[in-house]
Amino acid sequence: MITKISHASLFVNDQEKAHDFYVTKLGFTVNTDATMPNGLRWLTVSPPDQPDIEISLLNPFSSGMSYDDESKAAFKVLLDKGAMGAGVLYTPDCRATYEELKSKGVVFKSEPKEQFYGVEAVITDGCGNWFSMTQTKEH
Repeated sequence: MITKISHASLFVNDQEKAHDFYVTKLGFTVNTDATMPNGLRWLTVSPPDQPDIEISLLNPFSSGMSYDDESKAAFKVLLDKGAMGAGVLYTPDCRATYEELKSKGVVFKSEPKEQFYGVEAVITDGCGNWFSMTQTKEH
C-alpha cells in the first residue's frame, strides 16, 4: 500500500536560478544538493512546513539525464514558453504574500483575483514553471 508522496520532480532550465527562486524568494529549504556519480546534480527543496515532501529540481539538459536529442528539444521548447505548469501553492493571505514576493522580484503572470474557491495569483519560477498561489475561502 502506498501511503504518501515523498518526492515530486520539476524540470527547470537552470538549477542555480531555480535554487535562488525556491530558496531565496519562496523560503524553501534545501534537502539535498549533491552531484551523482553520473554527473547529475540532485537538488531537492521543501516548503518550510512540509519537510517530508521533497521537490526535485531537475535540469533535463544536464549531464546524467538520459533523454535523447528529440526529447531535450521538446523540453527546451516547453520550458522556454513557460508551458510546463507545476501546481498550487497555498498561502493564508494571498494579497500580503503577493506584495512580499513582488518586493523580492518574483514575476507574476496575474495579480491576486477573487475566484469561486478563494483568492488566486499566478507566479512563474523563471525556469519554465508556473504556480497558482491560492488562499482558499473559509468554509
